[in-house]
Amino acid sequence: MRLRLYLFAILAALLVAPAGASDPQHPTLSPAQALKRLMDGNERYVQHKELHPDMSIERRRQIDQEGQHPYAVILGCADSRVPPELIFDEGLGDLFVIRDAGNVADDDVLGSIEYAVEHLGVQLVMVLGHEKCGAVSAALKSDKAPGHMQKMIDSILPAIKEARGLPGDQVHNCVVANARHVAFQIKTSEPILRLAVETNRIQVVAANYHLSTGQVEILDGLKPDKTTPAVLSTTQHAAGAVQK
Repeated sequence: MRLRLYLFAILAALLVAPAGASDPQHPTLSPAQALKRLMDGNERYVQHKELHPDMSIERRRQIDQEGQHPYAVILGCADSRVPPELIFDEGLGDLFVIRDAGNVADDDVLGSIEYAVEHLGVQLVMVLGHEKCGAVSAALKSDKAPGHMQKMIDSILPAIKEARGLPGDQVHNCVVANARHVAFQIKTSEPILRLAVETNRIQVVAANYHLSTGQVEILDGLKPDKTTPAVLSTTQHAAGAVQK
């Protein structure tokens, strides 16, 4: 009996502890730190003051030899106008990016997020919708689509129903509702992600990207905190060392 209790305690500790916390060479960012870094990068992108970090030959060699250590998961739309690495001014190995039309969460997507949480130690998951989303617009026009696109439409329809009747632009309302709906799906996905949320191992945020300005707007979840210390990329650390 004591042995069983001991083994159970070890298992529980493994489930609760962040996967990347034991690697001092690649410390895991907290959700607040990760969001701060994302939004700082987006601000640079908006102002067209990008640093284009972690794109050097040395960075390629580093991630080849040391593996990947992304600090955030971005579930975004496959739309060619919304590349996460660009709009957050990040580089190789910084973000664990999952993209599909309408930023929907099927089993494959949920499994990919679980991998990032369980094996890479990522603590922040962002669902990134965007203005004028073609997938959302298609679901608004009709609940039927040919081929495999029907699966995508079916995934967006719950958000269409939630947003129906709201004042304002219909596509915008449905884009926002869809991002929130998918974030809720992730938070309540069992068994792994729901437990990770309930034990404060991860936080999930819904966000919306504005095509015209380049700005990312946080809709739900953790809010950007200007008092959170900035966390620099490998390139920014190197630049700071040279300046000194």
